[in-house]
Amino acid sequence: MDERRGPILYVAGELPRLSETFVTREIQGVRRLGIGVVTASVHDPAKGFVDEDLRRMASSVVRIYGPGAKRLVADVFGAFRSKPLRTLGTLMTGLGDALTGSNMTVSRRGKTLWQCMAGVALAHRVRGRAPTHVHAHFAHVPTTIAMHCARQLGVGFSFTGHANDLFRERTLLEQKLRRAEFVSCISGWHRAWYREVESVADRRAPIIRCGVPTDHFKPGSSPDPKLIAAVGRLVEKKGFATLIEACGMLRDKGIVFRCEIVGDGPEAPALGAQIERLGLVGLVGLIGARPNEQVLALVRRAAVFCLPCQDDRDGDRDGIPVALMEAMACGVATVSGDLPAIRELIDDGETGRLVPPGDAQALAEVLESLLRDPASRSDLGARSRAWIEQEFSLDTNAQRLADAFEQAGAFARTATATPAATSMPA
Repeated sequence: MDERRGPILYVAGELPRLSETFVTREIQGVRRLGIGVVTASVHDPAKGFVDEDLRRMASSVVRIYGPGAKRLVADVFGAFRSKPLRTLGTLMTGLGDALTGSNMTVSRRGKTLWQCMAGVALAHRVRGRAPTHVHAHFAHVPTTIAMHCARQLGVGFSFTGHANDLFRERTLLEQKLRRAEFVSCISGWHRAWYREVESVADRRAPIIRCGVPTDHFKPGSSPDPKLIAAVGRLVEKKGFATLIEACGMLRDKGIVFRCEIVGDGPEAPALGAQIERLGLVGLVGLIGARPNEQVLALVRRAAVFCLPCQDDRDGDRDGIPVALMEAMACGVATVSGDLPAIRELIDDGETGRLVPPGDAQALAEVLESLLRDPASRSDLGARSRAWIEQEFSLDTNAQRLADAFEQAGAFARTATATPAATSMPA
């Protein structure tokens, strides 16, 4: 591929990661636009990917913590030897952040300084590839590392925030919003939320969705009229306990159905016990994590896709779950919890159904109505597919991101620029 612009250095917590395919898709979409990308992973990616593209990405990613602490420190000293003044300035910025930064516990302040050192080490490792911009997914650790890496390289940085990295772990978020060239907002609600933290102009807060490849996610030919599908991490905020309770109500009303829940996570034992306690074994299945193609086959076969998201007890909540977008792209009638960001994806009664978070009775009533009404399911599915094609397609949003890089001057810089060439403070 003729990659004429960049490269952009992408940083994520684990890259690639099966449960975060939206990051790898975005990278692939950006590359298709002729933009070079170098990838870096805070933690080593898993092994044994079935998908060839993911295997190649895993084998070529720049490992940040993976080579070990001694190598990281050695690379910081290497950066000192090659660029002593710049390295000292970056580390002093990191020290200042660790001492005075916002939203940090005492233990996290030490980790923040280490993440600054990781940013310096990463810059040293990629210096020969001359990145022109650094972009991070998730606003906590990956963005902290990316921010300091960008300063060390003398280029700008940007980031995409999602959910628990914003609502639960807000380390240095004010500083990140001030220093970034832009923050990629996955929803208008996110943009408004960022502005409650720090004043950010429209041009520095573009709305760029996590895009879905609509040529891959498309309607199936023979859905099962009784199948309810659900996909997600087995954590409180996904609302699976509410879904299981609603399934008990459907069973009690004599509704014929089968519910398959795909995913793994810390709530698996409790959810399994709930299924047994309610006598739903054989009607509700926890089938664990599955390869992407198996998940897609299940979703395309479903009559209804349900992910009844809610706030958890610590205040964490979803942004716009990719699983919802994928199901809608497949033309499946979709039900979710009525949360602010999700309203931008699902217009209740038009492109899906929304229910009050945690309300099993309301969820059971909506599921019953959809299972009993194939015409309504078909209409909702068709409208949801059209909305995904219009607003949430991968190609549309990769172009939006490329435009944001362009506006931020990412393609005019080189990694040999002076620190003054970036919006980061000296």
